Amino acid sequence: MLQKFTKGFKTHLYWAKIRVKGEKMQIAIYPGSFDPITNGHLDVLKNGADIFDKVIIAVANNSQKNGFLTIDERIELIKASVSEMRLNNVEVDSFDGLTIDYAKQKGAQVLLRGLRAVSDFEYEMQLSQTNSALCEDIKTIFMITKPEYNFISSSTVKEILDNNGDISKFVPKKVNQYLLNRAKN
Repeated sequence: MLQKFTKGFKTHLYWAKIRVKGEKMQIAIYPGSFDPITNGHLDVLKNGADIFDKVIIAVANNSQKNGFLTIDERIELIKASVSEMRLNNVEVDSFDGLTIDYAKQKGAQVLLRGLRAVSDFEYEMQLSQTNSALCEDIKTIFMITKPEYNFISSSTVKEILDNNGDISKFVPKKVNQYLLNRAKN
């Protein structure tokens, strides 16, 4: 379970404690478009997998957006990346609709979100507060990526790829290979 710790001016910190036998499994949902997945995404995923019993990396199917990769391509690339990392407590899935509804359906207690820079915080805070208003029982945990990943975004990767640049430093090996092969065709 997540324990709440209050200090000072309504500052809330959450941390995961070791689960005692018989307690409910801690499940975190890591939602996003992952179009494509980057090394920064995987950094957040690995840290989440170290803390929670199970992390479901959930590809959001936003019918309003035209994706660079199909949902199926994203799922396969994420599965290949997770397999390389040997993360046994990670599941890959996709969903339609509200993230909070998906989290409830999966029995999750936490939404896992990554922060690269201060510029991400305002948007992520709004999402977190909206989700909290919809369901107070599901908490949002923010994880900061390592400094070497804080400038990487899926949009940046796509722009570099579109301009024949080298994306190998920014994405997992299998994603790099797939995108290079796709760009050639």
